[in-house]
Amino acid sequence: MRLPYVAIATIVLLSGCASTGDWSSDTPTKVDSRKATRVNLKTQSVSKVYAPSDNLWLRIRDGFQMEPKNSPLEIEQVRSLSARPDYVHRSMARSSRYLFYIVQEVNARNMPTEIALLPFVESAFVTNAKSSAKAVGLWQFMPATGKDFKLTQNVFRDERRDVLQSTDAALDYLQRLNNQFGSWDLALAAYNWGAGNVLKAQKRNQAAGLPTDYESLTMPRETRMYVPKLMAYRQIVLDPEAYGIVLPQLENHPYFVAIDVDNDIDVALAIKLAEIPEDEFHSLNPSFNKPVILSNANQQILLPFGHAEIFQANLKKFNKPLSTWTAVKVSKTEGVDQVAKGLGVDADSLRQVNGIPRGMRIKAGSTIIIPKTNGRTGDVSSAMADNASLSLEKPHTAAPKCPKPAKGAKGSKPAKCAPANPSKGNSSGKSTASQHKSASTGLAKSAKNGSSPTLKANSATKGVNKNQ
Repeated sequence: MRLPYVAIATIVLLSGCASTGDWSSDTPTKVDSRKATRVNLKTQSVSKVYAPSDNLWLRIRDGFQMEPKNSPLEIEQVRSLSARPDYVHRSMARSSRYLFYIVQEVNARNMPTEIALLPFVESAFVTNAKSSAKAVGLWQFMPATGKDFKLTQNVFRDERRDVLQSTDAALDYLQRLNNQFGSWDLALAAYNWGAGNVLKAQKRNQAAGLPTDYESLTMPRETRMYVPKLMAYRQIVLDPEAYGIVLPQLENHPYFVAIDVDNDIDVALAIKLAEIPEDEFHSLNPSFNKPVILSNANQQILLPFGHAEIFQANLKKFNKPLSTWTAVKVSKTEGVDQVAKGLGVDADSLRQVNGIPRGMRIKAGSTIIIPKTNGRTGDVSSAMADNASLSLEKPHTAAPKCPKPAKGAKGSKPAKCAPANPSKGNSSGKSTASQHKSASTGLAKSAKNGSSPTLKANSATKGVNKNQ
C-alpha cells in the first residue's frame, strides 16, 4: 500500500523582538514570521527539531506593554483570583498546552503579551468551552463572528474550536479593533461588547462633552470588569508568589506539532498510532465533529511533541486503510430508516454517528457520514468537506378534518380541530444537529475533550462572547 505523504509543521512564529532561532531539522532556513516551519516526515525526524528551553513565563513578562491602573476593580479581581488558587492552578495547567503557540503568534505581530493571557478570561483555556449564547472555544467566537473571520462551521468541523485557526482569527480581530480605537483597553472592550456598542458609548460621551477613553465610558458591568480581569492575570503572572500562586513550569518550547496528512484518517486510528490518551488528543483537536479527519479540508492533527515521533514511526509500519468512513449527500427528504436502507447501512449507527434524534427526517441536500464499502473507497471531496451541512425536520402529520355538526343540534360547541387543508411548511425546523453557517455580523466538533462548562453569556455581545 502506498503510504500517504505526511508532513509535520512545528508551530513557531519568529518575532523580531523575541527570536528563538530558525526552526529546522538539520539545515537552518529563513522562516517567514507568518508561516510555520515544516519538516517532511518521510525524510526528516521530529527528534532533530530543536527549541530553546528558557522559561516561557519570563518571555511573557518581558513582552508586557499594558500599564496597570491599580484601580479598585483591578485590585478586586486580583483578590478574587488569589482567593481561588485551585481554580487558577487548573486553568494554568490547561494553558500549558497552548501558551507557547499563542505567545509566538502574539510576538510575531508585536502585540502586548498580555493578549496571550486573554483565554484565561474567555474560557479558562477549556478548548470546548461553550457559552449559553453559543460562543465556543478558547477565544469564545460567536457563530456569526466566526464566519466573518472565515472559521468553517459545518458537519465535519468547527474551526472556532481549532487552536490554530481560532487563535489566528482572534488576533486578527483584536488588531483590527486596536487600529480602529487606538488603544488596547478599548479594543478589548469592543472584543467583549462589540465595536458598535463602544462607538455608540463614545458618541454619547462626546455629545455630553466627556472623555471617550475606556475608564470614562458607560458600559455593562461584564465589559467594565473585562480589562481588570485580564490585568489581574497579568499581575499574578508577574508576581505569583505574592498571591500564593504556583505557576506550572513552562519551557520556551512547543508543546505540540501540527501534522498534515494526504489521506483521510480515522480519529480513533490517529489516537492509536500516536499512542496518546483520548482526552489529550481531543484537548488539542477539539474542532473535529466526526470520527474522520479529512485531508481535503486541510485539517491538521496536533500532537504532543514526543508523540509526533511515535506517530511517525507507527504510520510507516501501518499497511491497512487509514479511514473507514466516508460521506454522501442525501438526494431527497426521507426518514433515517429509508435512507439507511437505500445506502445499505445500519439505521441506528447512522443516527449515532450523525447525531440524528429518533423521529427526525433527513432533508434533501444534507451530508451524512456512513461507513466505507467496496463501492465507496475514496476520500471525501474538498467541495463536500468545505460545504457539508445537515438539516433535519419532523415528519409531516395530517391534521384532522373538522366534523360537520349534526343536523338539528343546537348549543353544542364546535370541535377543536385544524382546518381540512392546513398550510404547508409547518415542519421544516432545523434540529440541533444542523451545522449551517451563521449569517455575518460585519466585524466580526463538538469534539469530546472533557467537560464543557457553560459560560456566562452577555446579551449585548456582538462579537466574541466571554466566560465567568
